[in-house]
Amino acid sequence: MRRTPVSQRHPWAAVDVVIFRVDRHALETLLVKIKHGPFRDRWAFPGGLVVLRESLDEAARRELLEKTPIRDVYLEQLFTFGDPARNPARHVVSTAYFALLPASAGAPQAGTKYAEAAWFDVTQLPMLAYDHNRIAAVALERLRAKIEYTNVAYGLLPRAFTIAELQRVYEVIRGRPLDRRNFRKRVLEAGLIRPLQRYRRGAHRPAALYAFRERRLTAARKIFRWPSGGQKILPMLKTAPRRWTPRAAGRF
Repeated sequence: MRRTPVSQRHPWAAVDVVIFRVDRHALETLLVKIKHGPFRDRWAFPGGLVVLRESLDEAARRELLEKTPIRDVYLEQLFTFGDPARNPARHVVSTAYFALLPASAGAPQAGTKYAEAAWFDVTQLPMLAYDHNRIAAVALERLRAKIEYTNVAYGLLPRAFTIAELQRVYEVIRGRPLDRRNFRKRVLEAGLIRPLQRYRRGAHRPAALYAFRERRLTAARKIFRWPSGGQKILPMLKTAPRRWTPRAAGRF
């Protein structure tokens, strides 16, 4: 059994933030390379200790803002990970969050805290530090569940988008192609988006633009039920998620 340092009388509280974006045909997550400690040069999710008189949500927002200047970001508390052996140096209990960014978020910022920051395809993650592979699996499971009954995809798209762009987000998260006509019918029946009476013109036929009726978490009028099958994403994350319970969700 790992011993807790004598100087540590109680577990420390921390947050870790899983940041997702859809870039072209891949669901990506932001990883940072650790500079010091037992996991030096290993990739992990951005995170850190909660400071005195700071709430968990405030700590998660702080970590997120250090990586991206975008403020209108979907952020949801995910799960608390408290295995005493998750950190070999200290007993740290971490509350994980997941955040959604549009593809236009730009290059991540490593800052002075980390050696490097980069986007990784969620199906090709390396072996991460701490228990972050398990956190990745739980975060992806939550995201895949949410898109079936809420408008959570708004966090991954610009304010104006085409039906084809929305379908691409669903296909990337679900890991399988969807029928174009069936998708359009179902997403309109769900009542989550509205037409803007504007068009995007290009080399082909002009594409109608849509927007989400709400840019906050909202339940769909009709639950999406996609056929089973397709690419299996979760096993590629090297760990199986445990059951989770819903936590607070929102944006800032």
